Amino acid sequence: MADFTEDAQKLLKEIGGKENINAVTHCVTRMRFVLNDSEKANVKTIEEIPSVKGTFTQAGQFQVIIGNRVADFYNEFAKISGHEGVSKDEAKEAAKQNQNWFQRSSSVMAEIFSPIIPAIVVGGLILGFRNILEGIEIQRLGQLIVDGAPAVTKAGEPIYNTIVDVNQFWAGVNHFLWLIGEAIFHFLPVGITWSVTKKMGTTQILGIVLGITLVSPQLLNAYGVAESAAAGEIPFWDFGFFTIDMIGYQAQVIPAILAGLVLAYSEIFWRKKVPDAISMIFVPLLSLIPAVIIAHVVLGPIGWKIGQWISAGVMAGLTSSVNWLFGALFGALYSPLVITGLHHMTNAIDLQLISDFNGTILWPMIALSNIAQGSAVLAILFLHRGDKQEEQISLPSMISAYLGVTEPAMFGINIKYLYPFVAGMIGSGLAGMFSVAMGVTANSIGVGGLPGILSIKTDSMLMFGIAMAIAVAVPIFLTILFEKNNIFAQAEGSVDEDSPIIGKV
Repeated sequence: MADFTEDAQKLLKEIGGKENINAVTHCVTRMRFVLNDSEKANVKTIEEIPSVKGTFTQAGQFQVIIGNRVADFYNEFAKISGHEGVSKDEAKEAAKQNQNWFQRSSSVMAEIFSPIIPAIVVGGLILGFRNILEGIEIQRLGQLIVDGAPAVTKAGEPIYNTIVDVNQFWAGVNHFLWLIGEAIFHFLPVGITWSVTKKMGTTQILGIVLGITLVSPQLLNAYGVAESAAAGEIPFWDFGFFTIDMIGYQAQVIPAILAGLVLAYSEIFWRKKVPDAISMIFVPLLSLIPAVIIAHVVLGPIGWKIGQWISAGVMAGLTSSVNWLFGALFGALYSPLVITGLHHMTNAIDLQLISDFNGTILWPMIALSNIAQGSAVLAILFLHRGDKQEEQISLPSMISAYLGVTEPAMFGINIKYLYPFVAGMIGSGLAGMFSVAMGVTANSIGVGGLPGILSIKTDSMLMFGIAMAIAVAVPIFLTILFEKNNIFAQAEGSVDEDSPIIGKV
């Protein structure tokens, strides 16, 4: 068995000595240090230590790669350094001293999404599978018959059956799986507001109630807002001298986070002001009602107004003389739109383009964005191979993204690390620019991700195939480049929850 005494002593010296260590922990393969002064760490000399396989800095932690024997190295280092044990949360708090405001904000986002990642991953796989069942036309299954007549597009091209059109068993499976898919994605704000209150240490049931008020069946579903707005049919609460639109926040992230934070900070405030004898009554009352009001009076109108501006901007960009440049911008920024929930507005633009031009050049960029984010996860899967805990998220997330559902990939992996998310945005931007420049057109809105090529017009398939190759190759290359050179590595990486933690001076 290897003796790590000498290597541990060298590491302690080159990391700046005992006095430079604020906290230290380890995961499956790495020692993770929170240093008082990261400049004191002699990286070049540390990487020359025989037991060290490499180093990098992430989330305010200086990480030293040891390998599978990291636990033994850790124990030897603990003896030499003489640090006393600290809790997991104390180590996280210590790491924040080396983070700027953006890094801290990213860490907060990661902590909010961490508890709901398993549900998002399951939902992504379910929606991806349903995309295959109901969204892909298969010529071998014959032409779709509607009211006794063969179905055709406006251009006169035949519409072929999908699996659910010809097989009742799979139609039943597809229908049943939507029960789970709807619960996870349409009602995602419930999980988010609960997670915010959990992180903030406030009353979690109030977070759940707040989330339900954002997606209540009484409200107009977020997916139908664009159509209802065009028809002037948005329902509202009438208070006599003012009205409030009854709009839901299905699948939207940012409004749910903001509403959850309003609730949490309100509760913290009222806990300090309301006497204990009556706090059970008045703290929940004074916290919940204002949070619900603010969500529907402030966040709602602002969110949908932004969405309308985005829709108008997209339409103007697609019809401009520099639409190739717009393709680059839209391709790069579509993933952040998904995070906000404002991407729903693009459906109305797609439908308008299909009506006016017998096809849409916008939708192919959405499919390319799915592929780009999935490819960034594929690169992480390669870079972090052997990390069994992370593979439980990264592998299904990659599959989900390649099938057109990117939320598991973005929330589970890419946003957490940041640099793969940026790599995906860049790859999507370049692919989008190429797609628009080549005039790639889809017959209609269809399945995203890799199967998206089946919705592309025949004369555009070759160019779309090249755009797909760009959306695969660029994010993989950039993700590897960014990690190797510690570029954009600002968000918190994966943490092994059961790892022991030692040391705090």
